This record gives sequence, structure tokens and C-alpha cells, in this order.
Amino acid sequence: MSTRVAVELAKAYRLLNHGPTVLVSSAHGGKRNVMAAAWSMPLDFDPPKIAVVIDKSTLTRELVEASGEFVLNVPARLQAAATLAVGNASGREIDKFEKVGLGGTAATQVGAPLIEGCLAWLECRVIPEPHNQQTYDLFLGEVVAAWADPAAFSNGRWHFENAERRSIHYLAGGAFFATGDAFEV
Repeated sequence: MSTRVAVELAKAYRLLNHGPTVLVSSAHGGKRNVMAAAWSMPLDFDPPKIAVVIDKSTLTRELVEASGEFVLNVPARLQAAATLAVGNASGREIDKFEKVGLGGTAATQVGAPLIEGCLAWLECRVIPEPHNQQTYDLFLGEVVAAWADPAAFSNGRWHFENAERRSIHYLAGGAFFATGDAFEV
């Protein structure tokens, strides 16, 4: 039998929380914002759907609820400091795009911007689930357009030749790790 160590229940999420951290961008009524989110996941293939947790207190939540859309941007390791910075600041107090130096490019299907320099972008429209949104801060989105940097993703697969262009995964307390090497069995 393998050795096991108990994990504090309040930290149990960390056992599964090593999917890529995303930057959630939003826009409505002349305002825009971006926040970091460690809790996102794919849900379905056709049509493609995702889930992301967006806290009630954030400006991003306000903009997403008003517009009904958002973008999940997958940042690279070289964007880790910016990812942490937008995760630790409020868009109600500063323009995070300007303060952190993130460039935003127009999306094709939604009003929220695409964050420049990322590895991938998923343009999403909210699938209304009021109970989940209010009770769990969980938003479902239908992916209406998806893009990837061909240097990191092509032929349906990730390939990270450059260490600074690997996806990042937030653990907690400012600690990240980068996606490791792929292997086949």
C-alpha cells in the first residue's frame, strides 16, 4: 500500500487545481476588466462549453453579467507576474490593462478583449444558470470562437518548446508551476 498524508479539507482543491490558470477578460458599457482565475474547466464538445468561477465581488462579474460574454485567455509563463498582479488588484480602483501593461485586441464574436501574448483564447457567451451563478459563483459559457498561438498549439495538441511559453498553473500564495514535458504511453 502506498503512503498517504491527510490534506486539510480547506486545501483539498489544490489536489486538482493544476489546470492552466486563465485570465478572464470582460467589457460592457465602455468599461473593461481582466481577472485571474485558477478554477476553470471544459464541460462539453459540441457545442463546446466551459465553466469558470467568478466571485460576486469583482468588477469582472458585474461586466460579465451585464454583457453576457467573456474571454478565457490562457497566459504563458512569461506573463506570470502580470497574472498575479491582476489577481491581486481590483478593477474598480485601477485600469488593470494600463497598470499591468496588458494589451487588449478586439475579439471576433464578443465584446471582451483578447489579451495579447497569451497562448490561447476562448470567446464565450454565458449560458444562464442563475442558481449556479448566485450560489456557487459558477458561470457556464458556450465557446463561440477559439484561437491558439501556433508556436504552442497546433494539430490539436500543445507543444511547449520554449520554457517561457508554457501554460502556468496557480497553486496558492503566489506559487505557480509551468506545464511539464509531454509524453506518450
